[in-house]
Amino acid sequence: MANIIVQKFGGSSVATSERIKNVAKRVVGTLRSGKQVVVVVSAPGNLTDYLLSQSAKLNANPNPRELDMLLATGEQRSIALLALAIEALGISAVSFTGAQVGIFTDASHTCARIKRINTTRIRHALSEGKVVIIAGFQGVTSDGKEITTLGRGGSDLTAVALVQALDAELCEIYTDVDGVYTADPKIVPEARKISHITYEEMLELASMGAQVVQGRAMEVAIRFRVPLHVRSSFTDRPGTIVSG
Repeated sequence: MANIIVQKFGGSSVATSERIKNVAKRVVGTLRSGKQVVVVVSAPGNLTDYLLSQSAKLNANPNPRELDMLLATGEQRSIALLALAIEALGISAVSFTGAQVGIFTDASHTCARIKRINTTRIRHALSEGKVVIIAGFQGVTSDGKEITTLGRGGSDLTAVALVQALDAELCEIYTDVDGVYTADPKIVPEARKISHITYEEMLELASMGAQVVQGRAMEVAIRFRVPLHVRSSFTDRPGTIVSG
């Protein structure tokens, strides 16, 4: 198994410049602990929802291809800003879109499925000591001609698929809560954090609407036994381990 950690940061983790700096410090800390780091990033904050609202004002029935062209820009913004923040800390970083890094999908616009990942550029950058930052939620058709997106929560799918493709040791899913809870802690104050949960239980939660890890990402995690650690971007406390 490769000495690689894949870290996925959701939109709330990169919503402001200060939060991007916080992510950069966390990533650099992982690198300095002796790991190679691949980072998957979502679009900042509510940018995807904003882009969807803008498209709706212009066209009530948008062409799915054009939606993918539009929505893929959110993650591109995040990866470049995070690369700049990491380099400001004295660490070399490189950002890639899904197309640049070789995340090949079928042609189902707005809900594409990953068919294969070419890890050549990732491994080359890692061998040079760089942090690799990849746009989540997106890919490119097998012929390399069309940008695609992977559906709501697709950055989780990107991260889990990369763990499998790179034979990485762990996928860390960073969010705005410090793990998986028995209920939404923002609504139910007495909700308690679960220290360990099985793949199947996590998939069940996803199917019931829990927005912690995307359901399709959990299906891939189950198939390839990808270990997950769901934790907070804003604290160093342990989160929830998702495994067999």
